[in-house]
Amino acid sequence: MLVDTHCHVHEPQFFSAPEALSALERAKAAGVDKVLCIGTSEPHSREAVRFASEHDACYAVVGVHPHDSKDGIDDIGKILSERHERVIGIGEIGLDYFYNHSPREVQIAAFERQLQWAHDYRLPVSFHVREAFDDFWPIIANFGSIHGVLHSFTDSSENLEKGLSKGLYIGVNGISTFTKDERQRDMYRRIPLERMVLETDAPFLTPTPHRGKVNEPAFVRHVAEYHANQRGVELEHLARVTSANASTLFSI
Repeated sequence: MLVDTHCHVHEPQFFSAPEALSALERAKAAGVDKVLCIGTSEPHSREAVRFASEHDACYAVVGVHPHDSKDGIDDIGKILSERHERVIGIGEIGLDYFYNHSPREVQIAAFERQLQWAHDYRLPVSFHVREAFDDFWPIIANFGSIHGVLHSFTDSSENLEKGLSKGLYIGVNGISTFTKDERQRDMYRRIPLERMVLETDAPFLTPTPHRGKVNEPAFVRHVAEYHANQRGVELEHLARVTSANASTLFSI
């Protein structure tokens, strides 16, 4: 059985209610038995909680993406205080200096506050980091007990090793199946299987062989198949290990 540790199937601007239900049915048929719905803003985090409460296979991870941090994060604290049993983590949170949709100082303040909530509530974190690792590492060093996953990791082998040394998991998605960057390919080969978790980031980053289509949780199987083939291991083995990693990290 497989786990999609990062998707946005709950967000109505991407999936209507019937489309989301159909996507979950296809995921189950593909052997994906757990789906983590990741928040990117206050309202989308509320949607994640609602959606997870209505679907047994789904869990909610709530937080404000660095792009949206300028719009506020207070409601995330309220959600966490409500102690929803389907809320299993905080994310996706972090820093994004590629677009700078929110000022850097606002991103940093929002990131640090949400990290404090992760510490206080003892929840794992789904990290979004893009062209910002120089600031990211010193910030998380101030929260020694934080554990989580570097979502959609595409960075250098050096930052991979730093993440691994800090006990972080590495989120691998469809990018790994179609990148032509040999440095990225080499980096993916360096990820220890016991630190890898699989994700789709649906509806984005559709893996081969479905490029050009809307991504969905069922397609995490193609990510698993690709890496099993690359490593010369059975799909069942890779699925078992990565799903155990997801279970350990998110306590599901």
